[in-house]
Amino acid sequence: MRHTKLLLLCLVGTVSLSACGQSNDAEVERAIKSVNALDDSNLSDLMLTAPANEAVNYFQRTLAENPDRIDLQRGLASSLVRAKKPTEAVAVWGRVVEHPEAVPEDKVGFADALIRANNWSRAKTVLDSVPPTYESFQRYRLEAMVADSNKDWDRADSFYETSIGLTTQPSSVLNNWGFSKLTRGDFREAERLFNEALTYDRKNFTTKNNLALARGAQRNYQLPIVDMTQVERAQLLHTLALTAVRQGDTRTGKQLLQEAIETHPQHFEAAARALSALEANEPSAVTATSG
Repeated sequence: MRHTKLLLLCLVGTVSLSACGQSNDAEVERAIKSVNALDDSNLSDLMLTAPANEAVNYFQRTLAENPDRIDLQRGLASSLVRAKKPTEAVAVWGRVVEHPEAVPEDKVGFADALIRANNWSRAKTVLDSVPPTYESFQRYRLEAMVADSNKDWDRADSFYETSIGLTTQPSSVLNNWGFSKLTRGDFREAERLFNEALTYDRKNFTTKNNLALARGAQRNYQLPIVDMTQVERAQLLHTLALTAVRQGDTRTGKQLLQEAIETHPQHFEAAARALSALEANEPSAVTATSG
């Protein structure tokens, strides 16, 4: 008897579950879609930090199945930039900014791709269309770069300063600002900015090399006091040597090249070639130095 009652309860439960399943098919389908969408979103976030070409392939494949999803379009555009395919990125960002769900940040991403594609005038037009109420580190960093390209120094300086105030890691902006000062001939200020950039990122060799250029331009051929490997020391000596030669300080340049060759743990081909060229043209080098 007890077995019969248990069997009946099981049958009733099975029928009830079946009935619920039939009545809630739409809800179950919606739930599954929500879970899948969440999984896709998580995977998309992961792919944004995956190897660039792998990310491009993922977003292209997924976007083909969901062509209207702006998050996938953004992911593809960003991945193309990382894959050093700015022209393709520009095309995708162009579609993103026309999407009904586009936000001001998308225009900033578009402008970034345009700059990478060397389309500075269009980048300026896009940045000019960003609402003034939208403020971000990336927006003002790009504004500064565009102003720099137009030699609008006052605006460039203003935008550089603003962007630095919007990040806790301003090393790249300080380096760009320093290079801007370097091209303007303000070598002392460039040196200061490169030194400040290195306080945030001590390992960035580009900034170290720019610092050597700024010091060399002031005829200060002493190595900067920064952390450096033996290879970096040799490379910075090479940079100072070439700067010295360009400024007519040929004898100093030769000494620095010799030091670079001796410092490098392997054969330093570029320095050895430059030194040989100088020695082969000794008379003209001496004339240049005396002049």
